[in-house]
Amino acid sequence: METTLQGVGVSHGWAIGEVRHMGAADLEPPAEQVPAEEVEREQGRARRAAEAVAADLVARGNQADGEAQAVLEAQAMMAQDPELMADAERRIAAGSSAERGIHDAFAAYRALLAHAGEYLAGRVADLDDVRNRIVARLMDVPMPGVPDSDSAYILVARDLAPADTALLDPTLVLGFVTQEGSPTSHSAILARALGIPAVVALPGVAELAEGTVVAVDGRTGEVFVEPSAEARAEMESAAAQHKAALAVSTGRGTTSDGHRVPLLANIGGPGDVAAALEAGAEGIGLFRTEFLFLDDSKQAPSEEKQVEAYRAVLEAFTGSRVVVRVLDAGADKPLDFLTPADEPNPALGVRGLRSLLDHPDVLRTQLTALSRAAEGLPVSLEVMAPMVADRADAKAFADSCREAGLHAKCGAMVEIPSAALRARSVLQEVEFLSLGTNDLAQYAFAADRQVGAVSRLQDPWQPALLDLVALAADAAQAASKSCGVCGEAASDPLLACVLTGLGVTSLSMGAASIPYVRATLAKYTLAQCRRAASAARSTDSADEARRMAQTVLFD
Repeated sequence: METTLQGVGVSHGWAIGEVRHMGAADLEPPAEQVPAEEVEREQGRARRAAEAVAADLVARGNQADGEAQAVLEAQAMMAQDPELMADAERRIAAGSSAERGIHDAFAAYRALLAHAGEYLAGRVADLDDVRNRIVARLMDVPMPGVPDSDSAYILVARDLAPADTALLDPTLVLGFVTQEGSPTSHSAILARALGIPAVVALPGVAELAEGTVVAVDGRTGEVFVEPSAEARAEMESAAAQHKAALAVSTGRGTTSDGHRVPLLANIGGPGDVAAALEAGAEGIGLFRTEFLFLDDSKQAPSEEKQVEAYRAVLEAFTGSRVVVRVLDAGADKPLDFLTPADEPNPALGVRGLRSLLDHPDVLRTQLTALSRAAEGLPVSLEVMAPMVADRADAKAFADSCREAGLHAKCGAMVEIPSAALRARSVLQEVEFLSLGTNDLAQYAFAADRQVGAVSRLQDPWQPALLDLVALAADAAQAASKSCGVCGEAASDPLLACVLTGLGVTSLSMGAASIPYVRATLAKYTLAQCRRAASAARSTDSADEARRMAQTVLFD
């Protein structure tokens, strides 16, 4: 009998297949005591295992490249964290085995994150994965992972670690469904980059029997268990029609009546360029530069190394717009040389532009490198600062750009509600705005963007979030300046129409989403998009907003 389960859709597309479960194992080592004479040997085992896991994660990142590489290098830094290892060694000195010392040290850090307000709780899956990999190596047991299969399947798991998601084979893994997770978790972001339909935050899905046939709708978050022949036929037909529409969807982003909405790509480094070009990206709307700084958390990369990486991207998009976000460190991306180690709540502390203004030499080197990288290239380079709170922040960044001799437009990311509320003031200092809807939702609703339990408040369809977008877009229009969206909201084809109706001037997303957004946007006029935006804002919940927009656009 067909039943329908409701989760949160995080990566568009349809998939039908049999359930295969992620491998699982009990990796909690026994609490046994080791003799004093073996302490040094056990500490050495712990260090070597952590170093081996870090090296493996870096190797996986090199194999995956792009956005995935930055995610896995961040995990490698967890394995090499000196404070975690020092704690493990203290526990081993007190009599724990290497396995138990590592397990308990990571458990203590996990509890510390929860006590700090759970901003980093969304990275607990990453932390648990690193712990399991180290403990598995010490216990000489296989690391639970993606199942081996000769035929394609739907992957079901409690959660997916980035190290597993990054290397999924889309020819075998038709889609995945997890019991935990959120739309902005690392695995969800990587699923979108791979173009794999995915649903997260679906309670009880891990109880589905192996081999059960399910149909996954990555747009609506619906999972149909043992779908009827009629339901399967309808979904397969819809998927075929959508695939056909994508095949003919090329060129620039426009509404059906010719209103231009440039569709840009979010990238995490030069490795993402090929996919962006293949998807027909009209430029880069968010070039995350953190990948350069994650190689070594102790010091910033040299100016020469930065120039080389930036120029590789700029050369690929000559004649186009490339928007670079300067280093966004802090919170879930701590760097030893830049961010404080003892903040009680890193999400509300010294992160983003704040940390760069505290370390002007790091900012100056990055801006100088960007200026040098663009020399002689016919490219429209734009540089923006993360976590701008007010006009004073915007002025400080614009002044830094001028002092570094950067001949590029300077902009501000709108991730803090105050920047949206005072957008007209911020625009007195910068030339464009870019809405980071993930963090904007987090701060507007006091809802950690990585915690599945509050995913309802992270839904980009929330009317209050749409109101903040409208405020920023209206301010930019009044100042005759641009206001784009580079958060995950832009990757939702239907929401892209609403954002266009709100006055957003460009949309930037993972490359895999561009064809979907382009095809959907081309179906509707600007007037229809405006009516859908107005209807969505008139509601009181995300679900109502989505339904109202659908009613306007689909009728």
